[in-house]
Amino acid sequence: MLFRFIYSLGMYLLSPVILYRLAWRGLRYREYLERWPERFGYFPSPGFQDSIWIHAVSMGEVNAAAPLIEALMRRFQGHRFVVTTVTPTGSARVLKLFGDRVFHVYLPYDLNGPVRRFLDRVRPKLAVIMETEIWPNLILTCRARNIPIVVANARLSDRSLRGYRPVWPLARQAIRATSFVAAQSPQDAERLLRLGARPERLVVAGNIKYDMAVPAGLAQSGKMLREYFGRERPVWIAASTHEGEELPVLEAQLAVLKRFPDALLLLVPRHPERFRPAAQLARQLGLQVRTRSDDNLAEFDTQCFVVDTLGELLLFYAASDVAFVAGSFDKIGGHNVLEPAALGKPVLVGPHTFNFEEVTDNLLAAGAAERVQDAQALGAAVVRLLCEDKRREAMGIAALAAVERERGAVDRNLESIERALSGVG
Repeated sequence: MLFRFIYSLGMYLLSPVILYRLAWRGLRYREYLERWPERFGYFPSPGFQDSIWIHAVSMGEVNAAAPLIEALMRRFQGHRFVVTTVTPTGSARVLKLFGDRVFHVYLPYDLNGPVRRFLDRVRPKLAVIMETEIWPNLILTCRARNIPIVVANARLSDRSLRGYRPVWPLARQAIRATSFVAAQSPQDAERLLRLGARPERLVVAGNIKYDMAVPAGLAQSGKMLREYFGRERPVWIAASTHEGEELPVLEAQLAVLKRFPDALLLLVPRHPERFRPAAQLARQLGLQVRTRSDDNLAEFDTQCFVVDTLGELLLFYAASDVAFVAGSFDKIGGHNVLEPAALGKPVLVGPHTFNFEEVTDNLLAAGAAERVQDAQALGAAVVRLLCEDKRREAMGIAALAAVERERGAVDRNLESIERALSGVG
């Protein structure tokens, strides 16, 4: 109780800082200035009870959760579904994927009052938290209300485990309050045990991201887009870049252009506030730039096409020859390498992939991916793959096979959820 009191007091004292950060982000991305009451548990009650509530932090987690949510909807027909996120990009993705089939709000801050107001309104029968979002007040309040909690597709890196040290007793109390934890890999399971998860409530279920469904018609749409770009033209993509990564990616494109003067880079910043700065930086380096929002499509003289829209990444993966998955040059931990792999694309990553350690290692071991250390190595790797058609094709085939071997995690996560609802554990 003492640790929880200290944690709650700290959260309340930090509230002004949190709001300041929210407002600061809103200056660059106005959606952060909207719907503030939801972040404190104030929103109109949807008027139902015994809902099934799924929390996914942002767009990547929503995409990963999509096959599980669809499976839950098929399994528990007649129940209302609530999906929460914490970012505008996640919110937009929920609405695009599910529309009015779910009730969507932002997850409130982990303060006792907002948490109680949120639960009073959505009245969940079950809580499913994607990956590892350990919010002590939220989890412990659910336990006090006898709401079973499943941490689905759970992952925990060594870095994240170390990050819990200042609140270790409370994090341990929270993870032990869950009904089941379905870990992505044995390595994740071992770290979750060290955090405090109960062995009898911990299973290794695999990674739901392997179960992603490629949308019908995507391959054909990608082929048509590629025809527009130029069938014989080399096209590579740098996906989900962050502020410190756009310069090395653009420097790599300058190196690629020396070997392939007609090469096209598809640059996809991770966050909307990076859309305009990324395009400006590319122009400053002398590249011919067009953007998705202003120009719709790249022309033959375009050297860098900035995808400054949301929800279209898979389409542009499908139109590419080689995919670099960013978030891995800086110490961000990488992003989802399985999206290009599921489309049969050879994958390049930087040195920092701890957020996707198991899946990245799997692709590397299968010969479906390569690791590069810097801009120079990235440019050289792209040139090499664009020159070697057979090798590029072999990596794509290996990627598809690696994804296919690991499918089935949705069913295993669903089994844990059913056990939690039935009171097992």
